[in-house]
Amino acid sequence: MSRPDNLFLIGPMGAGKSTIGRHLAELLNKDFRDSDSEIEKRTGAGIPLIFEIEGETGFRARESSILDDLTRLSNTVLATGGGAVLSEDNRKILRERGVVVYLHAPLETLLQRTRRDRHRPLLQTTDRRRTLEDILKAREPVYRQAADMVIETSHRSPVSVAREIARKLESLLKNENLAS
Repeated sequence: MSRPDNLFLIGPMGAGKSTIGRHLAELLNKDFRDSDSEIEKRTGAGIPLIFEIEGETGFRARESSILDDLTRLSNTVLATGGGAVLSEDNRKILRERGVVVYLHAPLETLLQRTRRDRHRPLLQTTDRRRTLEDILKAREPVYRQAADMVIETSHRSPVSVAREIARKLESLLKNENLAS
């Protein structure tokens, strides 16, 4: 683990990456970044518009470029987009440049948390349950493979999840120091 000062949060939409990330950054005295917000800031366009104009392929190319930039920063907690891990290059960058934390939540929790969301292009469908099921089925193994730690977020406050991550990070770094 070459950049333990950086934490990268991965997981599906609705897992709590942005909310938990803000709490975690405050707790650890780190900067917080959100890759989707950075894409919107740099392009001057919302994610739905980018999807509409460039399609998912165009969006993913922008996401990879932003991810490369943001993972080069120091002392950062980064909330990634839910599909950022689909690219092997992105997974490699995340693993090499920080500690990767998979925020896991079951389907029912994700459906509940995203039920009123009109900002996520992949969920603008008639069968949100089916869409989320398909996304989870495809991405769950990738999230787990990319992660240094898996944290359950369902039925928990963002602050308690952030505290658990901080404790596990401390333990992980202690064990790493003992090994070297």
